[in-house]
Amino acid sequence: MNGMRLYIDQMLRLDFALMLKEHGHDVLRTEDTGQARSDDADVLKEACRQGRTLITLDAHFGDWVVLPLSQHSGVIRLKVHPPVTAALQRVIIPFLTKHRQEQFQNNLIILSTNRERWISTDS
Repeated sequence: MNGMRLYIDQMLRLDFALMLKEHGHDVLRTEDTGQARSDDADVLKEACRQGRTLITLDAHFGDWVVLPLSQHSGVIRLKVHPPVTAALQRVIIPFLTKHRQEQFQNNLIILSTNRERWISTDS
């Protein structure tokens, strides 16, 4: 498996980021870049600048006002309840394993326990 370059939103816990690292991914957290309290648009801009796929729990990333960029490395919105690391891991690890990072380019992916919805943000 090739590790992916991921940017983890502030609402996801440190143990989630560590779990992704244990699975071979290159992970940065918003806290690592001084964005612990940044708004969604700035978080997405930093993910773009870093060339990383953003992983978030934030439903606002389904809002086109937040996702105005036509060029980004992908946004994965996890829709798992409860959003604890063990439950998130059961969804995200198989998903990342079966895809290449390039596939996420310019897509918003809403990922839940038994569904994945891909939305192209390419304009």
